[in-house]
Amino acid sequence: MIDMAYAMAEVPGGGGGAGFFQAMFPLLLIFIIFYFILIRPQQKKQRGHREMLDALKTGDQIVTVGGIYGTIIDIGETKVKIKIAENVKVDVARSSIASRLGWEGEKGGKEGS
Repeated sequence: MIDMAYAMAEVPGGGGGAGFFQAMFPLLLIFIIFYFILIRPQQKKQRGHREMLDALKTGDQIVTVGGIYGTIIDIGETKVKIKIAENVKVDVARSSIASRLGWEGEKGGKEGS
């Protein structure tokens, strides 16, 4: 009979509400750290790349994701025509442009080729 009374007694500490918040606090802290170390810098980098793609114009020297250097001769909505050598013109996807040489947002300043 006494065992049943102990089993029916309330848990010391007033329940389990505080335990939930104590368990969630480290997870919340980890998410905040991941946001400022991983997610936010990646979003900033993507925003800068998108701005660079929007600012492209004819005559800019670029580098593609594949490492091909060229000069823009025509810009379309999704394609860019670049000149990579004398009498050699190539269409590339606008999204495959990695960087623009001499772009203000790029570290290292103006480069020549």
